Amino acid sequence: MTLAQAPLLVDGATHSAQTFRMMIKDLSRGGEGITEAADLKVTPLPVPGAGVQVADGSAVIRGKANMWQGSYTAYNIGVAPVPVAPTGATPRSDLIVLRITDPEFEGGLDPAKDQINVFDVIPNVAGTATAVPEGVTGIAIARLDIPANTGTITAAMIRDLRKVANPRRERTLYTAYPSKLTKAYKDDDKWHNWPPEARWTIPVPDWATKLILTVTIAGLRMDFDSLYGYLQPVFGTIEGQDTIVDDNQGKVVRRGTAVVADTIILPASYRGTSQALYLQTKMSKDWKGDLGADSGTSIIADVEFTEGPV
Repeated sequence: MTLAQAPLLVDGATHSAQTFRMMIKDLSRGGEGITEAADLKVTPLPVPGAGVQVADGSAVIRGKANMWQGSYTAYNIGVAPVPVAPTGATPRSDLIVLRITDPEFEGGLDPAKDQINVFDVIPNVAGTATAVPEGVTGIAIARLDIPANTGTITAAMIRDLRKVANPRRERTLYTAYPSKLTKAYKDDDKWHNWPPEARWTIPVPDWATKLILTVTIAGLRMDFDSLYGYLQPVFGTIEGQDTIVDDNQGKVVRRGTAVVADTIILPASYRGTSQALYLQTKMSKDWKGDLGADSGTSIIADVEFTEGPV
């Protein structure tokens, strides 16, 4: 057989399970993993004991038997407990996996009465393992690194291995153009909001977990004397990394470019809200030069939100 028949959702055709699995593979772009950031997180039992629990959520799992097996979807509603055997005299690492055992490709389960989708424990894996063993149709969602003679799983033993199958990204450029000269001239080793035009209200997507931020000030003006200072981005109440501006050219008016950048892990409370993004400046009291922004200055904020497990 070459081109598969029948095309999906054609009246009068019979559609095999493989047809739907291939549709899932196509729609998920061949990826596998959890669907959204909080899905299927592994945590200790409410009263820590010999097991863990898996939060609700869904995932896409790529079939490993052959390239034409396609992909599966699975979902968990509520919290699922997963028992874990205690260790003996030596420590042990176990993988917690969401596994699909399709009788078309392995085993002899009956889908009418047996569990095809299960949260499984693969014991005695390497302490560096991050994926299911070759040939296993499943995804690793956590690794447990359990000390010797231990029967109680705590949060410190759980390493999160989840990956979002198709993480979302959203990138927007914001610009500002000062119309008159303002200066960062307070040489007091304290932070001041400057330049005033470098302020935007940024909507945060409700799925975003990380912000990748770059602010470029082109045509940054320097005058009066040599100078030393810092530029820093602020998002909401989170202060980002400093960029040093260090110029020793004396009293002549000159221009340059400064780039301020950081990667910020977003608090859950920021998702679905709007937050202020602005710059602040701190000039050294030991140097008397001024930073300036005027009609010859352009300010560009490159704001990218990304999605990852939380």
